[in-house]
Amino acid sequence: MHGSLSFSPLARFGDLLATDLRDVTDDPAALDSSGFWAVSADFEGRLVCARFGNVRREPVPAPRPGAWRGPAPTDWTSSLDHAAYTAGVRRIRERIATGEVYQANLCRVLSAPISPSATDVDALTALLARGNPAPYAGTVRLPGHGVEIATASPELFLRRTGRVVESGPIKGTGRTEADLLEKDYAENVMIVDLVRNDLGRVCATGTVTVPDLCVVEKHPGLVHLVSTVRGELRAGAGWPDLLDATFPPGSVTGAPKSSALRIIDELETAPRGPYCGGIGWVDADRGTGELAVGIRTFWIDRAEGMLRFGTGAGITWGSDPEGEWRETELKASRLLGVASGTYEGNVEERA
Repeated sequence: MHGSLSFSPLARFGDLLATDLRDVTDDPAALDSSGFWAVSADFEGRLVCARFGNVRREPVPAPRPGAWRGPAPTDWTSSLDHAAYTAGVRRIRERIATGEVYQANLCRVLSAPISPSATDVDALTALLARGNPAPYAGTVRLPGHGVEIATASPELFLRRTGRVVESGPIKGTGRTEADLLEKDYAENVMIVDLVRNDLGRVCATGTVTVPDLCVVEKHPGLVHLVSTVRGELRAGAGWPDLLDATFPPGSVTGAPKSSALRIIDELETAPRGPYCGGIGWVDADRGTGELAVGIRTFWIDRAEGMLRFGTGAGITWGSDPEGEWRETELKASRLLGVASGTYEGNVEERA
């Protein structure tokens, strides 16, 4: 595990470290069985649940020299270039004008070639922990199952404590609170309604509430508007029902979700993979779990020899195409700098 070439299976979520891989399945019912599971759900629906036998508290280690050698900053290419992305924003606004959709997330996938050695995603997680700390940071490293993810996600998709479930959708991003527009607040409220409806499909009637609406959260280099939606699972409902009702996350699709998904499929030219999916852990023995929305997330495509990273923005009628492109650049710049080794300065200086 400590050599740069021996990528043994592990999962890391904050200071939780899971090793000793026991089982891997694509059946969400396993999350209601027993044991500690790492979960990776691709936006397109592929689910990988990995049960680990050894789970312990262990701080994220300091970056190891030579364990991560990222791509050159100039090697990154985008699935949608500037012209294609801004054209996509204009097309979504046309769909909003005809009433087909109220909001849709438009994303692009950045890719850069990497060498097989010195590309341990857990080493990248160690770099991200220092250059871009995040509440749902982690690693899922399952090389034998095509899952190698390092995430610095700031967004809660689903937290479960017994029968109580909670989601923390993010909508609205700026460098500072002063940058947040009326459009950002409206977008957040729209997505909160969508998440309420999603949780309402699987929660007991009358239990879905919104304890927090449009709270400003500060993250490295930017601020977000975050809301909280909470409910109580109805009797007999478990992880399969919960994922079926809520996936993919509302904040990275749009409203109505079915229309937004159709538009995403039409306009985006690359699969999102773990980006905009769900990444996290489930402790089936304790009935707890925490899945993040797979944003600010890197993943390795070994078959193609590529490192990938997704970035996007929520498009509404009030969207300016150039402004939305700049938002995707803002979300990506700091993290690409960390992965490519060009990020300088500590968190306090840059926050």
